[in-house]
Amino acid sequence: MEIRILYEDRDLIVCEKPAAADSEGAGPMSMVTLLSALLQGRGERSDIYPIHRLDRGVRGVMVYAKNRPAAARLSRALADGLFQKRYLAVCQKDAASSLGERGELTDLLFRDREKNKSYVVDRPRRGVKEARLAFRVLGVAALREGTASLVEIRLFTGRTHQIRVQFSSRGHALLGDRKYGGPPLASPALFSYSLAFPHPENGRTLRFSLPMPDEYPWTAFPEALAAFGEFGFPGAEIGGKKE
Repeated sequence: MEIRILYEDRDLIVCEKPAAADSEGAGPMSMVTLLSALLQGRGERSDIYPIHRLDRGVRGVMVYAKNRPAAARLSRALADGLFQKRYLAVCQKDAASSLGERGELTDLLFRDREKNKSYVVDRPRRGVKEARLAFRVLGVAALREGTASLVEIRLFTGRTHQIRVQFSSRGHALLGDRKYGGPPLASPALFSYSLAFPHPENGRTLRFSLPMPDEYPWTAFPEALAAFGEFGFPGAEIGGKKE
């Protein structure tokens, strides 16, 4: 499987994770395995350290460290909230009519590790963590699966299946996300399009973006596709912060 590299230096690799690949692990379809093989093929040291994750079936921009010191610094930056992660999702129904055109969602999530599934719960207990994101609805369209919304999302926390379960719990399951009640597609309609973080060596902010997918169901929102620029949507303001 060919991996698209967006940026690379001695400390890190920024790349696009294909939907069919795993973010971590040692399997043949793991990004760690694939990136290690790429470095080995160039005769380079092949250490690869995962920093964050994307669900299998979800494609998008990711960063991996190439040495332990860089991995430690990037992991610390992630824990300190210095990563800015933006997503696009296509969810069921008119999300603006029930959630508003923009806003924040905050929930308590419990992860059932045996079922590999997360649930919204109503009170804190062992294993429950807060999940928070900001969103804005970019468009509503009539798809073959029914009315659907294109939503831009900024994550403030990184809980397992966070976007999927937070929207599903409000009646807006992602298309293709059968685990959380969405209509069947090849994979969940979730795309990690933008990532920004401080470089582990010099602290300079690095920002990377991928083009909006030119395929269904994303193409059902042509106005949004036309407005999508190099780094997303111009003038985007999500979560009260102008960027």
